[in-house]
Amino acid sequence: MYLGIDLGTSGVKAVVLDDDQRIVAQATAPLSVSRPADLWSEQDPADWVRATETVLDSLAVNGGLEKVQGIGLSGQMHGATLLDAADDVIRPAVLWNDTRSHAEAGALDSDPLFRELTGNVVFPGFTAPKLAWLRTHEPAAFANISTVLLPKDYLRLWLTGERVSEMSDAAGTAWLDMQKRDWSEPLLAATGLRREHMPRLVEGTEPSGGLREPLAARWGMKPGLPVAGGAGDNAATAIGVGVIGEGDGFVSLGTSGVLFAATEGYRPNAASAVHTFCHALPNTWHQMGVILSAASALDWFAGITGHPAKALTDALGADLRGPGQVPFLPYLSGERTPHNDPHLVGSFDGMTHATDRAAMTHAVLEGVAFALAENLDALEAAGTRLSSILAVGGGSRSRYWLELIATILGVEIKRPADGDFGAAFGAARLGMMTTGAKATDVLTPPAISETIAPNEALRASYQDARSGFAARRTAQLSVRGSR
Repeated sequence: MYLGIDLGTSGVKAVVLDDDQRIVAQATAPLSVSRPADLWSEQDPADWVRATETVLDSLAVNGGLEKVQGIGLSGQMHGATLLDAADDVIRPAVLWNDTRSHAEAGALDSDPLFRELTGNVVFPGFTAPKLAWLRTHEPAAFANISTVLLPKDYLRLWLTGERVSEMSDAAGTAWLDMQKRDWSEPLLAATGLRREHMPRLVEGTEPSGGLREPLAARWGMKPGLPVAGGAGDNAATAIGVGVIGEGDGFVSLGTSGVLFAATEGYRPNAASAVHTFCHALPNTWHQMGVILSAASALDWFAGITGHPAKALTDALGADLRGPGQVPFLPYLSGERTPHNDPHLVGSFDGMTHATDRAAMTHAVLEGVAFALAENLDALEAAGTRLSSILAVGGGSRSRYWLELIATILGVEIKRPADGDFGAAFGAARLGMMTTGAKATDVLTPPAISETIAPNEALRASYQDARSGFAARRTAQLSVRGSR
């Protein structure tokens, strides 16, 4: 059996696979996010450990982990976890959706070496500008740094005692030479760091260390079990659904929204604000567009209304409606692709006494779909073509939302058959491969339960409505610029 652990923003999830890749056990534990100031987003790494302990304690009941042969890790990307010389945490981790370092990101991005070596815009959510911010605003903490780890790699340190990262997660730091798949000393130096501040790098399928004996004893596992390099959450999801070849892609409707495409080689196009990252397999890469609020926008609205997200979407009925009269801009945490603007904000527009809860629910789903369409445009500008995509993430449980996205993007969306093929599943697959299993045998695509085609009767009207969406975003920028 094989264990996959995914450190998400809202919780830790673990799954156990048997040799036939069937999920035989799974468990989750929640996490919360602290927002002590505007644009800030932080978590205490100790909470990650406690949540993982809770999950593994649950799975270990009745010997549920004793047959595990390999472990894989995945996790939220870009977070800055700062450790001192004793490996103690210096301050709360700064997360991927923290955009306080927008000025520092702009300054780093103005250095052409960053785009040249990383193939990407330096986004405020990336790790490097976070360290530049800390260097200026928290110099005592910065001076105490011995190691910078990404979130899942802090769990690895706890599990194995090893300071290790892997290519797909390291790609989101803005310190990795993407083509060489190695840390860049000039990029590190630009933020006051050196190679010795960084973890050792491995590929996602390679062993990174062995499970420490005290933890192995706690859960009835073998000491020294190999822990795979693993992957950042999106690359791990791609491993979970077998998106590894040119033209393969998926849309993820999780806290953020991701349009992901595997590529046959390193093909950067930073000008389009598309992410070009290493994949979790050796000598492979991928592109993706990222919006910062997807299912989290629906969850936000659910919290406002006091109705569960599923109840909100179910109330829309089975038949797709035409464009709504209440446009919604989904920029609750700013935006990444293609705008790279932490100051964009969410808004409803055009409400009247006739506006009801269903109209506003539809507006939220529609706004996220329009934002994803802008990501598709950016991917196409970078040379990627997707004729169909798999749907993953919590939001993909809404068929209504998937038909809306298919119609606005103009691509078929495939729904996997019942099963969990997300990041934890992908991490477990990497754990399987670290014991010697071949990628061709492991990375099979899921069975498809349904292919959802664009609603051609509504496609033209949605294209017209998309123009209105873009105009409202432009108007927001114009108003802000005039202040």
